[in-house]
Formats: sequence, structure tokens, C-alpha cells
Amino acid sequence: MTHESMSYEAVASNIDLLSAWIESQMAYSGQPGLSIAIIFDQKLVWSKGFGHSDIASGAPAKPDTIYRIASITKLFTATSIMQLRDGGKLQLDDPITKHLPWFDIQNKHLDAPAITIRHLITHTSGLPREAAFPYWTDSEFPTRDQMVDALSKQETVLPTETRWKYSNLALSLAGEIVATVSGIGYAEYVQRNILDPLDMASTFVNSPDRDNPSLATGYGRRQPDGNRHVSPFTDGKGITAAANMSTTVEDLAKFAMLQFRDGNAGGIQILKGSSLREMHRVHWLDQDWISGWGLGFNVRRIGGKTHVGHGGAVQGFRTHVRLIPAHKIGVIAFTNADDGNPEMYIDKAFQWVAPAILNASDSDSRFAYSRPEWQAYFGKYQSAWSDLQVLQLNGKLVAIDPSQPDPMESMSTLSPLGEHTFRIENPLGGSAHGEKFVFELNDQGRVERLWVGENYSFPVQDW
Repeated sequence: MTHESMSYEAVASNIDLLSAWIESQMAYSGQPGLSIAIIFDQKLVWSKGFGHSDIASGAPAKPDTIYRIASITKLFTATSIMQLRDGGKLQLDDPITKHLPWFDIQNKHLDAPAITIRHLITHTSGLPREAAFPYWTDSEFPTRDQMVDALSKQETVLPTETRWKYSNLALSLAGEIVATVSGIGYAEYVQRNILDPLDMASTFVNSPDRDNPSLATGYGRRQPDGNRHVSPFTDGKGITAAANMSTTVEDLAKFAMLQFRDGNAGGIQILKGSSLREMHRVHWLDQDWISGWGLGFNVRRIGGKTHVGHGGAVQGFRTHVRLIPAHKIGVIAFTNADDGNPEMYIDKAFQWVAPAILNASDSDSRFAYSRPEWQAYFGKYQSAWSDLQVLQLNGKLVAIDPSQPDPMESMSTLSPLGEHTFRIENPLGGSAHGEKFVFELNDQGRVERLWVGENYSFPVQDW
């Protein structure tokens, strides 16, 4: 086996591991649906949907399922600001009153620096978190005019530049600056200058039609009886620039790939490389020195590497995108439930799949298995006691319990002994070390039973 084929086999087998784990975690937590994508530089390495985009109809979640991405919208607002900055239309350190003379919030901290555009997109403005309406409670979002009119009744919460404080109001105001400086509406600006050049045809700035068959249904938290209610369909209206966009993981992958490109602006390079890197750098460092904020992007140190990205949460949806610019690798995960946890899946993708991708050559996209005869064994098995998933990982046949938070801790390596027979070399649940692992096949070559020592499990299609 060549090193190259082994590298691609490792990518495929680690994707299989991730898929098995995702399926089990979703099944046991009762999650409705999830779509996920992994990118490497300018390639979409893998994308897949799990579960359902709509429970009632049984519609499957797919890579082209549309989700509400909520605050990931802020990355598009910050990108718009940077485009206008590079075009000489504004400066990041402009006081926002230069472009929004109607901004009249009550200032409790008169000795603090004036609020600038940079403060808005780094969440250091000291502004309240929200416009003056309970829209996260009643799902009734204010219009642009209502948001503006209510400013005079609000007051600053903190002095500028003293602490990081997340603010949807701040990014809504940044969207107002985009519209004022460009001379066109915020949604039209993003469509013309970001979505169209990147061919993001399945992305919406304004709310999509609620009857769009590709739009996932959002669900509330799982209740003690196992049920979930359907979340209300919302329209961000006046805070569109902070939290209203909708897209697919494959469409957002096009925006994510932009972050790894360089060169002057033009065509699909909608922002020059130096400005992208400026957005990824820390402009506000938290006191723990392991996290902070760039221009629009959250910046974190995880495992000695710098990750940039953003999450989103609106009723019925939890979404996240995270990138490692130095390695040009990224993961996007969208869920359609209030208790969805996209970062949990992203963490495992970076732990298992990313290292395999980085070790593989990017000159070939084949993910071939070195032992095709093993494929008959791959799949899910279940007994009254436990779940098992058999797959190939880094050239070895292995068994895991995907229901565990970290299935690698109890992974068993299967050493060939004879036809359809293996020996367990690593402990399976702490007691199966050294036992035989035998696949019992029928006349059609399909596994009917899986024997582990003196007991057996049956193959299953779904958990």
C-alpha cells in the first residue's frame, strides 16, 4: 500500500467513524436533523445530512437543506464593512454618528471614547445586547424604524472598550452603516457583493418562504416525554444584519473557502487576502488569553491552534462554522433544534477527520479502502446490552460503541484469525480482550449475527 492510498483511506475511515458517532448521538438524544460539511482549502471534502429536516413528513436532512443560521449573518455584515473600507467609503475608526447621525442612545459614560464601527463588529461598543424589544421571547422582531425610534429610550451598558459584550444591536447598526454608505439596502448589498459572486444561490438574507421545501423545520427543546414543539417561523426585520440569514452547509462552504484565499479583490475574491487575515486576527483579547474577537469572527486557541468562526441561534436552530486558517481546513454544522449542539460534532470532526486530511495529499480525491473484503462486515450491531459499529480506521478493522461520548476510549482492534473470524486485541467494554469476534454470514454474503465470545448481536439499519 502506498503512503498516498493509506492517507486517503485514513480520511475515509475517520469520516466513517464520525458518521457512526453522529448517528448514535442523534438517536439517543432524539435530535431531529443535522447537516455537516468539511472543507480543505478550496475543496468540499465531505458533506452529509443526518436525521430529518421535518419530522412529520419524514423528509431527510441533506447537505442542501436550508437552515436559519442566525448570528452567522454577522460574518457577512463584517465582510460588507471591510469591502466598503477597502473601497474608501468608510474607516473602521469612524464614529458611527458620522454615518448614522440619528444615533441618539443615552450615553451613561460621557468620558468613554466615541463608539466606532470597529467597536460594533468587535462587540466592544458597550451597547445593550438587544434592541428595545423582547423578540427572543415573543418572536416579534422590530422593524428598522421601530429599532431606530427606540434607541433614544435605551442607554449604554458599559464604557466603550472596557469589556467584550456581545450585541445584536451593534451589528444591526453596522448593517445600517452598510446601507447608508453603499446607497442600497443591506440585503441588496450582500446579495450583489457577496452571494452572487460566490454563487451562493441557496442563501437568503431576508427570510425565505416558510413553505420552501428545502427549508428545515425548527424544533424546540426535547421535553421530558420525548416530544418537541415546532418553533415559530420568524423574520428578523430590523435586526436582519445581526441574525436573519438562511443557507445550506454546502453554500456556506463557499464563503468559508473564501477565508483561505489570497490576492487582490475581484471576481470570486470578493475581499482581498490581507483584509481577510485582518478579520481573523485578534482585535480584542479576553482575560483568559485563549479567546477573543477579530473583525466579526470569534477567535479561539484550541489544542495549540487558532480557530476562527461564529455560531448562530434562533428559535428552532443551532448552527456553527469553525475554521483553522493556518491549515485551510474548516467544519460547518447546522441543527434544527433548540438543544442542538453543533460544536460537539465540529469538535469531533477536528479531532478525527482533520488530522487525516492534513496528512493526505491534495493531488488525488480518491478515498479507497485497502481491504474491500471487509466492507461486508461494516455496519451497526445491537444487543440488549450495547451497540457496536464495525468500520475500518487507519487500515485496521475496529469496533466502537458510538453511543459513548468518546468511542475511541473503548475501541477494539480486530486481528484476523481466519475466514470471517477475528480476535479482539483491545478491551471492548473492559472484558472482551482476547475473545473471538466472528461474523456469521448467510448465503447472500450478508452478516446475520455477530458473535463476541459466547454471545451475539444482530445487525440493524438504524439505532
